Amino acid sequence: MDVRDLATQLENGAFDARLAEVYGPPIALPALRARYTELIEEFAQNFPGIPATLFSSPGRTEMGGNHTDHQLGRVLAGSVSLDMIACGGVNDSRTIRIAQAGYPDTVIDIDDLDIHPEEAGDSTALVRGVARGLADRGYALGGVSVAIASGVPSGSGLSSSAAYEVLIGVILNHFFCDDDVDAVELAQIGQFAENQFFGKPCGLLDQLACSVGGVVYIDFGDPATPKVERIEIDMAGHVLCTINSGADHADLTHEYASIIDEMKVVAAYFGARYLSEVEPARFWAELADVRAQAGDRAVLRAIHFFEDNARVPLQAAALREGRFPHFLDCVTASGLSSATQLQNLYVASDPQQQAV
Repeated sequence: MDVRDLATQLENGAFDARLAEVYGPPIALPALRARYTELIEEFAQNFPGIPATLFSSPGRTEMGGNHTDHQLGRVLAGSVSLDMIACGGVNDSRTIRIAQAGYPDTVIDIDDLDIHPEEAGDSTALVRGVARGLADRGYALGGVSVAIASGVPSGSGLSSSAAYEVLIGVILNHFFCDDDVDAVELAQIGQFAENQFFGKPCGLLDQLACSVGGVVYIDFGDPATPKVERIEIDMAGHVLCTINSGADHADLTHEYASIIDEMKVVAAYFGARYLSEVEPARFWAELADVRAQAGDRAVLRAIHFFEDNARVPLQAAALREGRFPHFLDCVTASGLSSATQLQNLYVASDPQQQAV
């Protein structure tokens, strides 16, 4: 659609029903229209003459199951109203061009979708990786021009990287794949991009929560086809708030990887690859020997996994059945376990930094 027509329809309320569907109540339509209008103007300034479409990808919050996904366990997650939005259209080149205020422009040659080691840790790697994931599935990609505005604070723990991966995937899926790639596969492509191109060994929780949207209960027992259930909930008058603690979640790849590594050491003691393959009763029966081989912190982190993984179905059931106070009790228990057993509320390599 011509960007002038797009802006006019937005201003006249033509997209209000869709905005209400995406963002849910309470919704401030004038503020949303203004935000998208500003993005359309930025797109027109950066990429004149290109017809465009609007896109959105939410951040996510974890509601249950902290660091259980990479052990093929269970999680409960929800998308949030803080999102990334994009205005994009097909261009006549073989490049993906992305403009985002405050960042250098990203330009990707879609005929060069190999891993670039020098891009590790940079958003360019995510774009290249997502494009490669779609190309590997046989889709013929073309050039696109995109303007992005983010309401997901970087380093906040709301998965700005997953929101970005999903957003790029949705855009390419729309223009070149006839929207054939479903939400789960788009999430898997995002994880592939983050693991292989960006260099972070993440699980699939973040991408699935951003891609599916709403509140989702996920069982990763079969990572190729995770079981995903949308849960309609009544927040019972509660609102989820985020707090600026002053801590930065961005440069913690090593800390994140150490949790995975230590959990896998415990799993390996039992001849398993993942803790989800280990019977909790056997773990407790052989606890002394596991401690001797894996060390105390690894054992505590494994205890967190077993207890939090068992808590997730209870949380999901509480939400389905409208027992919100019970759900909140489980959230509190999970938080205490994360602090005392998983030990991921501070940085072990920098113990003086305890902003959280």
